[in-house]
Amino acid sequence: MEWFEALILGLIQGLTEFLPVSSSAHLEIGKVLFGIKGEENIYFSILVHGATVLSTIVVFHKEILKLFSGLFKFKYNEETKYIFKIGVSMIPVLIVGLLFKDFVKSFFAAENLVITGSFLLVTALLLSFTFFFKRNNQREIGYLDAFVIGLAQAFAVFPGISRSGATIATGLLIGNKKTEIAKFSFLMVLIPILGENMLDVFSGSFANTSISSTSMIIGFLSAFLSGLLACKIMVKLVSKGKLIWFAIYCVIAGLISIIFLS
Repeated sequence: MEWFEALILGLIQGLTEFLPVSSSAHLEIGKVLFGIKGEENIYFSILVHGATVLSTIVVFHKEILKLFSGLFKFKYNEETKYIFKIGVSMIPVLIVGLLFKDFVKSFFAAENLVITGSFLLVTALLLSFTFFFKRNNQREIGYLDAFVIGLAQAFAVFPGISRSGATIATGLLIGNKKTEIAKFSFLMVLIPILGENMLDVFSGSFANTSISSTSMIIGFLSAFLSGLLACKIMVKLVSKGKLIWFAIYCVIAGLISIIFLS
């Protein structure tokens, strides 16, 4: 992987991680267009996902500090309740990670844009539901809501299913507040992705990849900086409820992947 390819793929990851259009699908499309193949490139995807997690931490640093402040009061308060809800949301993806990790990775290793494009159409369908089935979004996120949103996140491990799109659409469909579901969607992914990154670092997986250190650093910085911009934009878009345009985009991208790129 050349440095300019890492730069572009990092930009793609950063911009599409927070927008509901599936960053994994766009990374797969980008790799096909650049002719980048091989299962080891999964580690580049993990790296740039870590960069966008760092973007999330920067954007929501005040909220995160508030959560830790409440946690270390060592009593059941609003902050610890919120952290417990995030913990509940992680249960489904934890199960998938422990039991089906190799199965999920096989989808990325297959580099099949028919599968990726088909899942993009599923993402479009989820986003369309929020437009055609409008709810009075006034509910606070409860523990059951957190688990249901976590199920959506677990389903989004497949390339083409947008994680932010699936979790935000699910939250909107069950009636959660628009501003709250955007924040919850972005915060709930921090621990799973950081955990995945740390496991790969300590296992030496990154040391075994043929991607140069320069390309990985450029890809990381590119994803981080573009992620900062996209995260702020997405919070505003969700509060306005304008997700139908992303559904249309996913339909177009999905059909192009299936018909012209596969």
